Amino acid sequence: MDLYEHLESPMIFKISFNELLKTYEQLSNSDDEFLAIKAKRILEIQKPYPDLREGFTDLSLLETYKKPIAAILQDSFSPILSNNEIKTASVPFQNIFFNTSNRFKELIKKAGDDFVLKIRNMPEDDTYIVTCTIILNFCYGYNLNLKRPFFYEIPDEKGILRYYKILYNADFCEIIPTEAAKKITPEDYDELLDNFDNIELWKEKFPPNSYIFKGFVISNIFDVTDDQSISNVKSSLISKDKRSDENFIEKFQGVFSSLLGIKDIRVGFSIYNKEDDTLEPVYGEGMSSFLLNNKEINPCESILCGWSYNQLLKEKKFYTISDVDKFYKLSQGKAPQIAVLKNQGIKSAILAPIADGDTLLGILEIVSPEAKVLNSINANKLIDVMPYIVSAVLRSKKEEENLIEAVIQQECTSIHPSVHWKFEKEAKAFINEQLKGNQAVFNKISFEDIYPLYGQIDIKGSSETRNWATQQDLSLQLNSVKTILDAAFKKEALPIYEQFIFQIDNYLENLKLHFQVDSEQQISEFLKHDINPLLAHLSKLKELNSSINSYKETIDAKAGTFYKHRKNYDNTIASINKKMASLLDKKQVEAQKMYPHYFERFKTDGVEHNMYIGESITKEDSFNPIYLYNLRLWQLQVMCEMENAYYQMQPNFSIGLDVASMILVFNQPLSISFRMDEKQFDVDGTYNARYEIVKKRVDKAFIKGTKQRVTQKGKMSIIYSQKQDELEYLRYIKFLQSKNYLDTDVEIVELQDLQAVTGLKAIQVSLLYHKNIEDKAFYTYNDLIKEIEN
Repeated sequence: MDLYEHLESPMIFKISFNELLKTYEQLSNSDDEFLAIKAKRILEIQKPYPDLREGFTDLSLLETYKKPIAAILQDSFSPILSNNEIKTASVPFQNIFFNTSNRFKELIKKAGDDFVLKIRNMPEDDTYIVTCTIILNFCYGYNLNLKRPFFYEIPDEKGILRYYKILYNADFCEIIPTEAAKKITPEDYDELLDNFDNIELWKEKFPPNSYIFKGFVISNIFDVTDDQSISNVKSSLISKDKRSDENFIEKFQGVFSSLLGIKDIRVGFSIYNKEDDTLEPVYGEGMSSFLLNNKEINPCESILCGWSYNQLLKEKKFYTISDVDKFYKLSQGKAPQIAVLKNQGIKSAILAPIADGDTLLGILEIVSPEAKVLNSINANKLIDVMPYIVSAVLRSKKEEENLIEAVIQQECTSIHPSVHWKFEKEAKAFINEQLKGNQAVFNKISFEDIYPLYGQIDIKGSSETRNWATQQDLSLQLNSVKTILDAAFKKEALPIYEQFIFQIDNYLENLKLHFQVDSEQQISEFLKHDINPLLAHLSKLKELNSSINSYKETIDAKAGTFYKHRKNYDNTIASINKKMASLLDKKQVEAQKMYPHYFERFKTDGVEHNMYIGESITKEDSFNPIYLYNLRLWQLQVMCEMENAYYQMQPNFSIGLDVASMILVFNQPLSISFRMDEKQFDVDGTYNARYEIVKKRVDKAFIKGTKQRVTQKGKMSIIYSQKQDELEYLRYIKFLQSKNYLDTDVEIVELQDLQAVTGLKAIQVSLLYHKNIEDKAFYTYNDLIKEIEN
């Protein structure tokens, strides 16, 4: 086999001992008689084999010249140190060894038959370029410092990965340009300095096989497992997205396995909550705590015995259990930290406090299924890595705090991504003013010349339905109380019982005939202040105890009253809002991709939303009215889909409710600003305020000359004031009719004047529905209701 059969390199590597033999030629003239005789003997050994000076690429000659090579390298590879030193003679950056120490051979043997030795941190693509930099230094006198430590990763007989650092001795090599070598000019050198990753450029300046390397290198190899393990701990801890990396814990356990020289150890973490004196799990992919053993949270006093509690939490010292079974017997199973480990099949463990000074942050848990392999002696190896774990936990806590703040900002404020750039800009200006020592003021956030869009899906008759639910619950509760009082009056005919029964009858009559806004409060006060103390007294009577207990069990703990029908109502409203909001949010993601715009939605008795679109929001010179028209059509289509989604889920509700949809069209651009006190955007100026007035009042408006509301179930109502808006939306309706979203019964109506608002009109058109997702037929509202009822 030839050395260059599968190798592309700027150098032809010839194994040669010429430079080493030159050193022996000098030693042959030494005044030291012993050295001179030995040097002459080595030169005589080489003399019959000129290839050893001239160099060769045929690897089979390594076996042919095995004995003379061993003799020539005897001083470099002392037999006395062969069992201790890890040493090889080789070709640079290649796995070609022709003289190795006994210890190196033993390491490779223990690694296994399928092990392939490879420099861990030398990418194959870089080998060519690194070789070129060596030529620049050796042949052209440049001082390119590319020295970096190279490593081997070699598993031991237990399969534990150990790390070995390689130091090259290149004293006995020479590099000679061939006729194919191109002379490197200063201009070439300058160009190469800025193009390390451009392999084609390096190959152009240093063509393959254009230089000859004659010689060999001696690799001195050192076991640096402890140092590298500590470095790997640091690297693992500073990596991003540790909690979501499913391989993080596995790799981290491998690092500790190498550091401690123990196979099959596992690593866990628990976080200390000082306020509650509890341990909590670290949430993340594959992360666990052996002390908690799948519990979400646990008081420290129930996890640790008194001595271990003091050792870990007070003294902040390592706590080790070398033999879990032994100590379980000694403690008679009463030490909770030992019992929980034994239940998980753990035989030995190290618990290390993660402490920042006097502040305990958490506990590092290292466990093994083998007894005595983890103990108080090798626990000391953790001393060097604990500072990095502490730093990582502190950084993680800060990141978590920042994440919590980000979630709060995202979920609890109205700072939409489309306008976040403006807030960021003003925040930077605010911080810069503070740093200059000036009185910083957060500037007003406003956007001018933007177009508003507003839509709502309102739950029809929600107030009446809630009143009905309240009437039902209060009637049930009052009747239950009346039954108990009737029994009490029969037992003990006190006039006060009769008076309470009379009062209950009045309440029940009023609930049937004319339920008022304050009826609920009056009855609740009566039950709380008059009936509850009375029932507490009556519960002492054996005859009434059972019925009173049954009554109490029916009371909702939070509401303090019967809450069956109102709960059904509240759950129905919540389900409707959740479904509608979820669909709208999902569709919004697509809309933002079409063109960025501001969006916000609110859940009330239904879901309403605001959108603003315009140049000042996008910050780019790209706005065109076509994007406004597109968003209007998108809004109309999505609201049709939301209505459909509602009526497909309506049969699942315990209370039957209808919805009505409305879109408000505002023709003129306006200005909005962020109100810091309310944490939301609002219109700016008196003229723009008209838009907000219309928004708040229009859904209650009547069609002119009737007592019929403009918003109706089964219909889409589009409210506007300008003729051009009417024509625009009639085009959209025609398009959606072709898509079977809307029916053909288009009607244009005038609205009665509102306070300070006149001249409004509405386009009304019936929606078409599907019974379910699979259904391909289309139904009007009345058709759909008939289908549902049947």
